[in-house]
Amino acid sequence: MAKYAIGLDFGTLSVRALLVNIENGDEIAQSVYEYPHAVMETHIPTGETLPPNWALQDPQDYLNGLLITVRSVMSQSKVLPEEVIGIGVDFTSATILPVTKDKMPLCQTEEFAHEPHAYVKLWKHHGGEEEAIFIDKVARDRGEWWLPLYGGKVSSEWTIPKILETLHKAPAVYEKADYFLEAMDWIVWEMTDTLTASACAMGYKAFYHHEKGFPSKDFFKALDPRMENLVEDKLNMPILPIGGKAGGLCDSMARELGLLPGTPVGTPIIDAHCSVPGGGVGKPGEMMIIMGTSSCHLMLAEKEAAITGIQGIVKDGIMPGYFGIEAGQSCVGDHFAWFVDNCVPETYTAAARAKGISVHQYLSEKLAGYKAGASGLVALDWFNGVRSPLMDFDLNGLIIGMNLLTKPEDIYLALIEATAFGTKAIVENYEAAGVPVNSIVLSGGIPSKNPLIVQIYTDILNRDIKVCASDQACALGAAVLGIAAAPEAITGYKDANEIAGKLAKLQDKVYKPNPDQVAAYDKLYAEYKTLHDYFGKGANDVMKRLNKIREERK
Repeated sequence: MAKYAIGLDFGTLSVRALLVNIENGDEIAQSVYEYPHAVMETHIPTGETLPPNWALQDPQDYLNGLLITVRSVMSQSKVLPEEVIGIGVDFTSATILPVTKDKMPLCQTEEFAHEPHAYVKLWKHHGGEEEAIFIDKVARDRGEWWLPLYGGKVSSEWTIPKILETLHKAPAVYEKADYFLEAMDWIVWEMTDTLTASACAMGYKAFYHHEKGFPSKDFFKALDPRMENLVEDKLNMPILPIGGKAGGLCDSMARELGLLPGTPVGTPIIDAHCSVPGGGVGKPGEMMIIMGTSSCHLMLAEKEAAITGIQGIVKDGIMPGYFGIEAGQSCVGDHFAWFVDNCVPETYTAAARAKGISVHQYLSEKLAGYKAGASGLVALDWFNGVRSPLMDFDLNGLIIGMNLLTKPEDIYLALIEATAFGTKAIVENYEAAGVPVNSIVLSGGIPSKNPLIVQIYTDILNRDIKVCASDQACALGAAVLGIAAAPEAITGYKDANEIAGKLAKLQDKVYKPNPDQVAAYDKLYAEYKTLHDYFGKGANDVMKRLNKIREERK
């Protein structure tokens, strides 16, 4: 009898289920469910408007997507329930929702249906920027031991700023919530009827350390006296490392999914981090760059180290036996989509339609034979704020050098280059801290569909680059962790590292730098760094002043 695993990839706009043969990694069936509510940035379903920099979601979209996609892959494949030996889950993070002890999201209760703070706060929700700045100051003033492990600066994307924002702006929600959960832990709770938390999410987003635990009660009390017992009252659940079992499918969920009760469900992982096992990256010196709406730059290390500008370093946070280091960019695919949706003339849209291709493909075709630097443009990739290395979400995007000869494809190219320049800054930051980047692998839909972008990254980084063979590396990685949740006697595999090494595959092509392009890009990168430091390190806070004026005039 063949054996299979299901990987569930909960992204920003959709969930994907991938059914994988555990013997060879063959992808048997997949199904995608687009969230009907998508990302709520202007209002919630009951009509209440949202301030700038908000990003909410409806948790029912996750649950509906789980049911629909799993049923779909089982129906497509004709695989029998007993042939599915494990399920893995990856999820965007920090994606936080307040819930009751009965698993009920507060936004689904009559009391809080009209309260925005009762909804899921997505990873790119930046409404808690003031709280993040305050937490950062308190941590610095107190000399908190954990702060250097998070790059020395707190991000508003993380768990504690979002919780503190809720306490400040909607204290009734804070009081009513029995737990503040990562969406990944909530969905696994729904699946298994067992409440646990992932060390991956807790470690990277909530200041949890594998030996020392959370920050002290005194620290949380210094943030707000009402938060003194936050950990005991609202984060109190077993925290499990990556590569193990969170629980088995409960009877009711098994019936809903058409699977067997008790089917192992792996400890969930952050979606980007799941590309590491999905891409076969399994040792120090290899960087995995996951390119989606945002990007994450992940490394494995044998020792714990404080690195400025990273998102965190967590033991067993990505793969068992290693410290996983995370850095990232907040705006990559979002960057390109914004331009196509808002700035491309109708003539380009019509031409793409006539050729039966996307506008992205059409713009890429227009750039065939381009010369680096020929457009005279340089951009800053800050259209959704900055993660690494500045960790400042009060900064904005910039395009400089335009004139009346500038064409849409020139701007599109500049935006692609900007994301690659941002990646180069992250690579340099890693290496300055003594973490060598010897090889690079790209994963995600963007590099698998657009060779132009991969070549631009290759030339700007001046390194050979490989691309994951699967354009569903996250879902494949989740399936790997689903296999790892099952007993070795059933799977034949010792651990997640062995499974990833066997099932993950890379494309045969290796992208090589073009020396002429590299030389031109070195000059452009120097200009990027000048702008980066001038606008990002306090020499000119015009972006922050403009943001303030915008908020005042809303």
